[in-house]
Amino acid sequence: MRAAVYRRPGPAAEVLEIVELEVPEPGPGEVRVRMLTSGINPTDWKTRAGLTRRRPDGFQVPHHDGAGVVDAVGGGVVGLAVGQRVWTYLAAYRNRWGTAAEYAVLPAVQAVPLPDGASADLGACLGVPALTAAHCLGGSPEAVKGRTVLVAGGAGAVGHYAIELAKHAGAEVVATVSSDEKRVLALEAGADHVVRYTEPEAARRIGDLVGGVDRVVEVAPAANMELDLAVLAPGGTISTYAAEPELRLAGGPLMSGNVTLQFALLYGLAAEQLAAAVRWTSDALAVGALTALPVVGYPLEQVAAAQDRVEHGVVGKVVLRMGEQ
Repeated sequence: MRAAVYRRPGPAAEVLEIVELEVPEPGPGEVRVRMLTSGINPTDWKTRAGLTRRRPDGFQVPHHDGAGVVDAVGGGVVGLAVGQRVWTYLAAYRNRWGTAAEYAVLPAVQAVPLPDGASADLGACLGVPALTAAHCLGGSPEAVKGRTVLVAGGAGAVGHYAIELAKHAGAEVVATVSSDEKRVLALEAGADHVVRYTEPEAARRIGDLVGGVDRVVEVAPAANMELDLAVLAPGGTISTYAAEPELRLAGGPLMSGNVTLQFALLYGLAAEQLAAAVRWTSDALAVGALTALPVVGYPLEQVAAAQDRVEHGVVGKVVLRMGEQ
């Protein structure tokens, strides 16, 4: 099979290469997926660049997310069959067979049925962003049903799915963005209200629109903490998925508001927390409540350029395409 690999951390153009590998065999509890698309997230290029502690064991096929068709099933696997369409998550976590290849092998629990009406591009957009959004929203629809949610960065990947999942659950959603282009994307995702966070009166506008906010899904806590605390209702939650190098906290407002400040990283979640996020995402997907981000497609051979596109910032989702959609 053709696969993208890197053998040491470094710049994309220097360390990523396309090679021929033997097609891997699934072990007990694993499935092999013939990949159609491979979605690229910031965590993928950061790991390849050496910004995390993980290093390749001989070689690493990158990327966690993607969509494809189950090609082989290992012993003890139930609920998945050869020929079934699936989307994947965390495929490259503690596993050398990520999704940037014609075939990937991963634990069966990390391959989730993809409905017939959902495209492979949509499947590749899910994974890390959608599951992060679900967890930051409280892990189940009941956590935000009838509540008010503020989604910071509503045009980003996590922000997109936070809006859609919150609306699916019955929440009122206000999103913040930085441009008119991103405002359109947040509205298309279903946000009830969209506010430019660069406006001097952003907090007052949010308060006028929705009153107090019960939960914030936050992409930039250091920059947005003042705004978040200004609009958060008593007993509210700020859930952030950003790795800030430094975060100074205003102890008085946090304490007087009985605020819960939650940090979210998929790698460290308990199995039941991940399962809850997958369940919510799958249920929303099954009823057509989730949509693809604007997709920028690359062939497998251009994996270095594709990762660089993500590293330098892109509105939408960068995917590799390996086969017929």
